[in-house]
Amino acid sequence: MCDAEDDGSGYGEDTEQPRRRRAPGDRHPRTCMKCGQGTAALVIRVGDPFCRSCFREYFVHKFRAMLGKNRVIFPGEKVLLAVSGGAASSAMIRQVQEGLSREAAKRLRFVPSLVYVEEGAVRRQSPEQREQTLAQMETLLQATGFPYHLIHLEEALELPPSILQPGLERTSTSSPAGPSYKEAVDSFIQQQRQDGDSGTSLPAHSSQDRPAGPSATPRLPDAAQTQELLRSFEAAGTATAREELLEMLRTHLIVQTARDKGYAKVMMGHSLTRVAVKLLTNLSLGRGAFLAVDTGFTDQRHGDVMVVRPMRDYTAKEIAFYNRFFSVPTVTVPPLFTKRREKPSIHQLVERFLVGLQEEFPSTISTVYRTGEKLSPEPAKASSESECCLFCLCRLDIDGEEELALRPTLIYDEPAAGVESKAAYIPLLCYSCRLTFKELGPLDTLPPYVRAEGQRRIRRAEMEQHQENQQELKGLGTAGDISPSQCGTAGTGATPQG
Repeated sequence: MCDAEDDGSGYGEDTEQPRRRRAPGDRHPRTCMKCGQGTAALVIRVGDPFCRSCFREYFVHKFRAMLGKNRVIFPGEKVLLAVSGGAASSAMIRQVQEGLSREAAKRLRFVPSLVYVEEGAVRRQSPEQREQTLAQMETLLQATGFPYHLIHLEEALELPPSILQPGLERTSTSSPAGPSYKEAVDSFIQQQRQDGDSGTSLPAHSSQDRPAGPSATPRLPDAAQTQELLRSFEAAGTATAREELLEMLRTHLIVQTARDKGYAKVMMGHSLTRVAVKLLTNLSLGRGAFLAVDTGFTDQRHGDVMVVRPMRDYTAKEIAFYNRFFSVPTVTVPPLFTKRREKPSIHQLVERFLVGLQEEFPSTISTVYRTGEKLSPEPAKASSESECCLFCLCRLDIDGEEELALRPTLIYDEPAAGVESKAAYIPLLCYSCRLTFKELGPLDTLPPYVRAEGQRRIRRAEMEQHQENQQELKGLGTAGDISPSQCGTAGTGATPQG
């Protein structure tokens, strides 16, 4: 009855179906719980029937309330919406469209643009299928009227190493010295009045952000780039490692696009169902200290670019009904490839587990989600580069190397002379990323920007260690600096005369 949500992340969302069990006397159409007049078109939760119009108001209000409650997106700010073509991100675009329309009671006042990462190479699509998916996505993006950017996953091989370094936080939203949300709103309205628009229009997009025409459709990457990307994924030993590698490359591409184009915020279409799945998945992968930034409303680990998840209050069921009732277009892509006779990834197992429990206990996913909201992001914050994980940019949680739990994350190898050691990268990674790194294959299969940044940090650590050793030796030499003549004189003076 309701489609499973596929947001392009390699695994589906909650496939929860509308509950069919009814009380013996409940055979007649139910009345909408909100207006009390219309016939209910769906039941969101047990005892919550909605007609179509009231369900739409409920859906729109939840999106506005999520943004209004957190107040992290300032008026006039450029915001990049990450689109996968799945149900959640497509519904997010529709909410932004309606919020920016002149008919909206309380209009959204930020400047949106869209970005789509094409991942057909690692999803085993042929060139013809990739072209078809690109054409469908471009039609969907053009219909929004927003500027958009189409990028390929192969472009991650050309990312600069600086993407693995947190940028400087923007004072407008992160620093106490910056203006408050109310001051930013007042300033925006005053600026609009000075322009003669009385706050009814938004700043124009720059020329580089204009929507591209059909002739500007990007070509597929070279076959050599595609083969190099596939080599990285095929070298991964498990499906879980490939899922983590794909998410890392996708996130880095989106953040780099935001930096290059001057966007302060990035919106991700993560639904409540996906957040719950991700919470338990990351807990299973050893990322318990970082759950707040991995699943929370805001993620500020990148410093100058904040990731926002405004769809995290919607279940997959609500999104699926909204898209079907109001004809929201979506594009379906195949899942991430798996090797023959390979065990499912932890992501898939956790999803099946939660969905199975949800069928019998309807509060399962929401309970997991609410539990995650009580976590603090403080354990994930790194105070310096030396404490920042090379992969996920969270704080290194590896205090106490001698502890038994950390021993499986170590690599003991003896590379030949002149060959780069994989074990040298281990101190640069957090506990969870160490486990993933061990499954990613040889170093030459890692993305070039990861190796370049890793080598830079290793050289820097060696230089710092060398300087510390020199200072220690100098201190020891100064403390024990006694000349032989002094030793002889002292001995002679201590000898009693005959």
